[in-house]
Amino acid sequence: MSLEVAGKEATTQVMDHHGLVAATCRDLKIAERINKRIGSSDPRRVVQPGVAAVAMVINGLGFTNRRLYLTPQFFQSKAIEFLFEEKITAESLDDHALGKALDEISAYGASRLYGELAFELGIEEGLLGKLAHLDTTSFSLHGQYDTDENVEVVDVTHGYSKDHRPDLKQVMLSLTMTGASNMPVWMEPQDGNSSDKTSFHETISRVREFQENLKQNHEFRWIADSALYTAEKLLSNNNYKWISRVPENIKECRTLLEADAKAYDWQQDENGYQWTEISSKYGGIDQRWLLVYSKQAYERESKTFVKKLQKQKAALEKDCWHLSNQVFNCESDAQLAVKKLQKKYSYHIVSTEVLPIERYDSRGRPSAGTAKKVTGYQVKSTIKEHQSAIEKQLLRKGRFMLATNDLDQEGLPAQLILQQYKQQQNVEGGFRFLKDPWFMLDSFYVKKRSRIEALMMVMTLCLLVYNVAQHRLREALKAKNETIPNQINKPVKNPTLKWVFQIMEGIGIVKLYDAASDTFRSIITNLDPLRCKIIRMMGESACKIYGITEKFAGT
Repeated sequence: MSLEVAGKEATTQVMDHHGLVAATCRDLKIAERINKRIGSSDPRRVVQPGVAAVAMVINGLGFTNRRLYLTPQFFQSKAIEFLFEEKITAESLDDHALGKALDEISAYGASRLYGELAFELGIEEGLLGKLAHLDTTSFSLHGQYDTDENVEVVDVTHGYSKDHRPDLKQVMLSLTMTGASNMPVWMEPQDGNSSDKTSFHETISRVREFQENLKQNHEFRWIADSALYTAEKLLSNNNYKWISRVPENIKECRTLLEADAKAYDWQQDENGYQWTEISSKYGGIDQRWLLVYSKQAYERESKTFVKKLQKQKAALEKDCWHLSNQVFNCESDAQLAVKKLQKKYSYHIVSTEVLPIERYDSRGRPSAGTAKKVTGYQVKSTIKEHQSAIEKQLLRKGRFMLATNDLDQEGLPAQLILQQYKQQQNVEGGFRFLKDPWFMLDSFYVKKRSRIEALMMVMTLCLLVYNVAQHRLREALKAKNETIPNQINKPVKNPTLKWVFQIMEGIGIVKLYDAASDTFRSIITNLDPLRCKIIRMMGESACKIYGITEKFAGT
């Protein structure tokens, strides 16, 4: 088979899933909302900041790991005239246009711009829930960053690395998510050395103040991990509803975690969780504490603990062998070394016997009646498990303590406290999404710290578009009692959007040149019934981008 090289008469462009992303941005009026706040009235400007932001979102959700400065290259092969309502080219989305947009976002305030946009569309689309889940993560950075900027920007510095890269400088991202769509409603860049115990309360305060300025009286119940639970901040400023995990270093909590299970009256659900409710006045605030036990967590944690014990025993045996080969000048030095060793191993008991080393003063055969002299001391050790310490630790496995200042047991039953706290994993899922190696914005390479903040805003915007699009598709499938096949060809009503993106791979635009009229005719290819169903479920904007009509014969 021979191949003929196409010339001007035929060209192809890639559409794939990018039309779904563009349609969601269009439906949510992302570009319009941004331009309304920081857009330029200069008629000579080709790429408005809102359009640049949407371009970065489409690039970011392209899952091609293509860096920001390669955005023109990304769009070079895409059906750009169908993705954007504005008349732009791939070349116009260069680093100058995108960099200028990032500078404008930073100048306006990345958190402020994102918050205004998210709350506005959240209210319009009915996406704000009753709960606000708060967490932070770190992003490691490479290279040097400008320190002479004249504006107050995030500090790139060393801090506690949640990426396990303490050798690298970093920045932190605080994220608040809400509603059935898990929409990130607030993002906040933070210094690389910021502490959750402080930043959680600062974020909540800023969000509540921001809501007041917007005259938006939607009150959240705030949910976070144990960093939120501090006597100095949370309990001294008890003016909003919250659910938090209680730190295990609080004596009252630790005592309850280590108590015998028979001491409690447990309630149970079908998922293997047990709980019992306890009243507390810790910090001088009336609270409801919920002691939770998970059988699955117990089995997992106890297995890990047993492995830890085995490793500790092996390490202790090695240390004891080295200790037995040391010679000490006096008995007290030997006892001090044993005491120091015992401190390292809380789950094992080292029983020792200090033995004197006796030798004759001179070489050769000693004369009759010559006594040996003590020249030093050695330690002989035996090891056994510290059963009471191990049993106490095992009692804590699979257990954790939750607390809330909502005392309404009818409005917030104990089981609902647990369910709402478990939804905290949605924020962690958002962080995993942002750190996906195929996600375009998973690492930073811009040199201006102000642009880092703006880039983090774009990252969160990508997550917003992804989660809302996924939610809209799932709701449409449920409303119309439709399904699509998952990875193992099982019909489901709750597909992941990433899987849907894979289904859409291969859709393209063929442009055929008509010499008589000197124009191109565009034809969309590889639309089958499944892909058409997905496009229709995504709404009118998606149908328009993909050229789908009710008369389309492929459906």
